[in-house]
Amino acid sequence: MRIGRTIGSVTLVNAHPSMRGGVLRLVVPLREQDLAAGDGPAEPLVAWDSLGAGEGQLVAFSEGGEAAQPFQPDVKPVDAYIAALIDQINRPNPTPQPKISRPAKRPRPKS
Repeated sequence: MRIGRTIGSVTLVNAHPSMRGGVLRLVVPLREQDLAAGDGPAEPLVAWDSLGAGEGQLVAFSEGGEAAQPFQPDVKPVDAYIAALIDQINRPNPTPQPKISRPAKRPRPKS
């Protein structure tokens, strides 16, 4: 499961009958360093949304075969599924890693 932000929706003119009851959302996947900015360099993807995510909403989503699992035994042609709406993410501030000081190399005695 990954975290992303919704940036819009997709409108279908004619859809598969199993696609009724939800919305297709455009989601930009976010890396940890993208969370503060709310945007990332990844390409947006289309995800099935039956939870009612709004534009700009942080979401948790699944991709691939796992995205279709909530619909079993029915078949729904989705490759990404919004599994949760995120209200808040709490994470500690990253602490810088201490530098490992190595002893200075001593010159070898000449033999």
